[in-house]
Parts: sequence; structure tokens; C-alpha cells
Amino acid sequence: MSNFSLGLSLFGAMLTLMILRVPISVAMFLPGAVGYWLLAGDAALLNHLKGATYARFSNYDLSVIPLFILMGQFATQGGLSRSLFKFASSLLGHLRGGVAMAAIVACALFGAVCGSSVATAATLAQVALPEMRRLNYSGRLSTATLAVGGTLGILIPPSVPLVVYAILTETNIAKLFMAAFIPGIIAAIGYCIVIAITVTLRPALAPAQPRVPNAERLRAFLEIWPIAAVFVIVFGGIYGGFFTPTEGAAVGAAGTFGAALLRRELSLRAIGRSFLGTAVTSGMIFLVFLGADMLNGALALSQMPKQLADWVTHIGWSPLAIVAIVIAMYIVMGFFMDELATIILTIPVIFPAIMGLDLWGLEYTEKAIWFGILMLMVVEIGLVHPPVGLNIFVINSLARDVPMMETFKGVIPFLVSDFLRVILLFVFPIVSLYLVRLIF
Repeated sequence: MSNFSLGLSLFGAMLTLMILRVPISVAMFLPGAVGYWLLAGDAALLNHLKGATYARFSNYDLSVIPLFILMGQFATQGGLSRSLFKFASSLLGHLRGGVAMAAIVACALFGAVCGSSVATAATLAQVALPEMRRLNYSGRLSTATLAVGGTLGILIPPSVPLVVYAILTETNIAKLFMAAFIPGIIAAIGYCIVIAITVTLRPALAPAQPRVPNAERLRAFLEIWPIAAVFVIVFGGIYGGFFTPTEGAAVGAAGTFGAALLRRELSLRAIGRSFLGTAVTSGMIFLVFLGADMLNGALALSQMPKQLADWVTHIGWSPLAIVAIVIAMYIVMGFFMDELATIILTIPVIFPAIMGLDLWGLEYTEKAIWFGILMLMVVEIGLVHPPVGLNIFVINSLARDVPMMETFKGVIPFLVSDFLRVILLFVFPIVSLYLVRLIF
């Protein structure tokens, strides 16, 4: 068996273990260890294992991940999602489908302090679902809206998957965050347009509500100003050069903690749950890092990534056609892998090949930023795309009275919006690069 064939076999073994429901980190680590042993011997494998953990976790940039996760945990446990939804609902609730649109806006705002898709979907669902039920909103529309709204948790900075991509590709985190703003806003607007079209065609899905008085809107805004201030301080400080993204994450976690305390909803037990949730999530991410490092180390020995990059460079196909195939691959992988595992596993293999292509005449840094945002847009589709859709499972666990098939049907119009946005970003890189060029 050639080294290239061995590399493909390792991928096959990993997918087989995932199908057997072996944890993702283990499903990557075991084939990687076996492949490393076959290619380099037991002494080299033991030597790699001895230093692999330290080599990965001594990276200072990794500290930004638990800090942003802690920021999101404080926001979740402190009840900030309720205030964000109340504020968005006061602005849009009087429109037909306005409460659903408010849920999308609240997801975008909460994503700005959370950075996790599943956490955003689960947290806002607990607030918005009861309200939509009270107003006689369709179960299909309600659950589909919250499932796709949750994906904004990784599109609106700070985004944990985007941080992981930045670390793996050595791309500037601040530039990636800035590049994600316009696509994230377009995503939220696109979802609101889908809701507007849906309720126009079928008004019974979302009855209109009376307009909220301006005084109530003002009270709703006053409830969210602390978290708005945290957002401005964190990202203003990062882009103003006052502190690094890692320091900004620490400031954000401390600021969100303070904002939650001001609301008097953050008990000692909630603080404990915040730290425990951060530890569990961070541990899961770091274990995936270790598993991917083991597999990628074996693949590097097999020379598969280099051969793949050389093949892609000399295949003679259009560079855009190759990127389109990569996008299709990411969509398929999203059927059975979460976004973090997909990014950590594939970027060391795919990224060098993509960077070797001439894409729209972009220089290396801009190409890395554009591809990172494009990839992020694609992997979030897997969170709501049939047949798996992790966000849909999360929402339906909270809305057991709505059949899962109904939620999948409700998601289809939103997927049309997703694919149109991916095409827009694919054809016009300036959508993600405009603010980067403007500020940096």
C-alpha cells in the first residue's frame, strides 16, 4: 500500500469510527496513532506522544478560546438573552412575523457575546419559544427560525470556530472578526426577509401584534446597555490597538460578568455553572485538537497533504471550480460532523492547496481571510441541513410538540437564503474584505 493510499485509509477509518458513534476526538486519534506507527515506528510514535500535548497547549493564542466561552457562559447564565429578545421584540414585534424576526436579531446580538451556535440556539429558544407559542405562531416557523438563528452565534464575532481557524492558519484574529461582520449582518437580514416572505404567503403562520409604546422600547434598551457597552469596549479596544484579541476576550469575560451582576440574576450556583460549562466545552475542543494533531501528523508523514496540494495545483481545472468542490465537500461533512471538528481536521490538509490557487487575484493574507469566512458560512449550513442538523435536534429537544420533520421543512426556505449568501461571498470577495481593507 502506498503512503497516499494509507492516508485515505486513515480517513476511512475515522469516518467508520464516527458512524459507530465513537467520540470525534478518539475517532481521529486512534487512526492517527496507528498510521503514525505504521509510517514511523513505535519509537517515533512514543516520542511524538511525549511532546504533542505540550506543543499544542503551550500556544498562548489558545487561551482566547476558554475566555470567549466564559464570556458566553456569563451571558447565558445571567439572563442577558431575555433582555436582548425583549428589546428586539419591542422594535419588530408589531410586524407580521415580527417576533420571529426579533428572535433572529436577538440571536445575532447574543452571538456577539457568545460565539457558539448551539448555545445561542438553546438559550434563545428557552426565551422565545414560550412567547411565540403564546402568540399562536406556527410550530414549524418558530422552531426553524430559532434553529437557523442559532447559526448566527458563529457568524457574528466573536466566533470560536473562527478563532480556531485563525490559530491553525496563523491568520490575524482581529482581521477575521472584522471580515465576518458584513456577511453575518447579511445572514441576519436574509433570514428576516425569508420570514417576511413566508408570512406574506401564509399569514396564519404568524399573527400580527400591536405596536409597543416608545416608553417600553426605551425601558427595553436600558436593560441591554451594559452588554452593548461590553461589546463596544471589547471590539473598540481590539481594533483601536488598546489590547490584543486574547486580552479583549479577558476584558469581555470580566465585562459580561459585571453586566450579569448588575442584573442581579447571576447567583453563586450560576457562576459555578458558568465555569463548569467553560471547562467542559474547552476540554472537548482541546481533545479534538489533540485527536486532529495525531491524525494530521500521520497524514503529514504519508505526504498526502503535499501530494494533494500538488495535484490540485496541476490538475488544470479552474481555481474557482476547485473551491466550489471544496465547498460541496464541507456541506457533506456537515451532515455528520460538528463545525469545530470539521475545521480542525480539514484545514491542515485543505488550506495549503487553496492558498496555492490564483483566486480573484487576491494576495495571500486576503485569500486566507476570504476563504476562512467562506468556509465558516458553509459549515454553519451543516448545523441545520437535513439529515442531521445539530441545531434542529437542540431546538426539538425543547419543543417536543413539534415533529422534527416539520422543523426540517421550515428550515428549507432559510437554506435557500444560506446558499444565495454563499454564492454572493464566493463571487464577490469584497463582501468580506471591505471592512478589512477600510480599517487595516
